[in-house]
Amino acid sequence: MDKQETQKGYFFAPTLCRLKRFEDLDQEIFGPFLHVMTYKGDALEDLLDQVNSTGYGLTFGLHSRLEDRHALVERKVSVGNIYVNRHMTGAVVGSQPFGGHGLSGTGPKAGGPHYLHRFAVEKAISINTAAMGGDVKLILKG
Repeated sequence: MDKQETQKGYFFAPTLCRLKRFEDLDQEIFGPFLHVMTYKGDALEDLLDQVNSTGYGLTFGLHSRLEDRHALVERKVSVGNIYVNRHMTGAVVGSQPFGGHGLSGTGPKAGGPHYLHRFAVEKAISINTAAMGGDVKLILKG
């Protein structure tokens, strides 16, 4: 890609952004863009509450050797994908379903075991017309 294309604002280089405070993150950002934040070990639960409060929940990554940290994140964070000690891209459709929660999701994950059900929505409606005094259309026609 040449410099002229990047001047239009359509592209940007892979970017790493260090967050000093979680509050500095105020929107979901896609692209070759990674937010990194360090935290005190005893603040993880509070941090996960903050993550959940955003309403977004596509992907969460954690680098830690402590298995209790992995378990806490798995139990507490509300996202579609959790990656521990690995890169956060490259889910293989069919064997690693990909999808999010809240503002980052639309339901069943692409490639997941319930993916087909997204395309076959069944709805049943049952109305007790006797509770309204009978069929209103018949009363109006009379």
